[in-house]
Amino acid sequence: QVQLAESGGGSVQVGDSLRLSCAVSGFSICMAWFRQAPGKEREGIATIRRYDSRAYYADSVKGRFTVSKDNAKKSLTLQMNSLKIEDTAMYFCAADGRLSSCNGDMPIGDYDYWGQGTQVTVSS
Repeated sequence: QVQLAESGGGSVQVGDSLRLSCAVSGFSICMAWFRQAPGKEREGIATIRRYDSRAYYADSVKGRFTVSKDNAKKSLTLQMNSLKIEDTAMYFCAADGRLSSCNGDMPIGDYDYWGQGTQVTVSS
């Protein structure tokens, strides 16, 4: 069983940076960040593999967001830079025990464990 708890969300302005953290209990092979904006489907934005830290990003965040993990501290982090209004969403941490879940498609149905989410609001 894996338990996840996000933190670090808040209200910022366009161009600002924000760092999200996810505390992880339990073991997982693949970890990811998803987000869901009002009225939209939940989408995968970044995923990272436990053993080699290979990461994949959605085109919408590539070059601005960086996902990292600390296996010893059991944490997952999402550094978000150059935030845009369209980044406004609830952000979720997710985990799965299968390596196949860690790919550029970030299939939402593959992830078995989810946090409660943390809200990020970007305003002009």
